[in-house]
Amino acid sequence: MKLVVVSAGLSVPSSTRLLGDRLAAAVVGRSADPVDVEVVELRDLAVEIAHNFTNGFPGRRLAAAIDAVTSADGLIVVTPVFSASYSGLFKSFFDVIEKDALAGIPVLIAATGGTARHSLVLEHALRPLFAHLRAVVAPTGVYAASEDWGAEGLDGRVERAAGELVRLMAGGPAQKRAEPEVVPFAEQLAALSSPSGA
Repeated sequence: MKLVVVSAGLSVPSSTRLLGDRLAAAVVGRSADPVDVEVVELRDLAVEIAHNFTNGFPGRRLAAAIDAVTSADGLIVVTPVFSASYSGLFKSFFDVIEKDALAGIPVLIAATGGTARHSLVLEHALRPLFAHLRAVVAPTGVYAASEDWGAEGLDGRVERAAGELVRLMAGGPAQKRAEPEVVPFAEQLAALSSPSGA
């Protein structure tokens, strides 16, 4: 299975990348199948993302990152909290990905911040974003404030979220991305009005 970690951390070292690595290690540890992990550092793609907005074409590294994300069996997405939401760089990356390209892909959402007061970013910003992109969002999101590092609660959330993502990924890409049959409205109406449909 292919797992891609998207990290929007800006500093080196980055607590955002650290959280992504911990979540990926937990997924690898819980999976019965081999897991190939690839990390996409958005910090290194910032210029190409900006150019994509102005010229409509991804650069070589950005195109490779988009291909990795859209072909993954599962994603871990981690952003620092800026102004009570995801970072602009994080949102910009997902804005340049083609509409519906993430449909059906399991996603574990995570964020880092200086205080626990921003933990609702998972529910009011990240979960709606990936629901809009038609990804399958794992029930447990993971938020790590500065005081959470080394605390027992963080390990429990990491393990629970990783287990949920492993179960979602086990369905396989064909099953995850199967589109429901769409019956045109006229056909539905005709079936209802015919004697056999009554």
